[in-house]
Amino acid sequence: MANFSAYHVSCPSIKNILLLDSEGKRVAVKYYSDDWPTLNAKLAFEKSVFTKTQKTNARTEAEIAMFENNIVVYKFIQDLHFYVTGGDDENELILVTVLQGFFDAVGTLLRQNVDKREALENLNLILLCLDEIVDGGMILESDPNTIAGKVLSHSVDAAAPLSEQTISQALATAREHFTRSLLK
Repeated sequence: MANFSAYHVSCPSIKNILLLDSEGKRVAVKYYSDDWPTLNAKLAFEKSVFTKTQKTNARTEAEIAMFENNIVVYKFIQDLHFYVTGGDDENELILVTVLQGFFDAVGTLLRQNVDKREALENLNLILLCLDEIVDGGMILESDPNTIAGKVLSHSVDAAAPLSEQTISQALATAREHFTRSLLK
């Protein structure tokens, strides 16, 4: 019988996703690993990653860096810095795909007006976005349109007048009302 551990194949996993401002301060972060057990350890990691990457020009394409035995992929827009971290054995292309999915989904959710002020005003959407992308380190979704669609379907305010809802929100509300009427 073959040794199982020799054939062990791990599923790609994410250690954290960070959204920092142009000063390295938190906008939205999620940690999926115990590598940073305390708040101080997390803040120190964020500061170190920001300091190491702030001088790069990661505005057109994602950049990749090795940092403390982790692969960090990152991309900047306006005054926001997007980061995805994986272990040193993770596939960089998978990490970049997750980063790009997060980056593009946030752009869609913020109607391409991606800056710190807009991100903070829509923090609930960004946090929902993180929840749709990764759960417990496992990658759930990387397609930005699917992520944004799921976030918008979760954030529908059914009590809002239809005139104040986006098309997708209005359709979701109509679908919900139709389903309720069928169940009565």
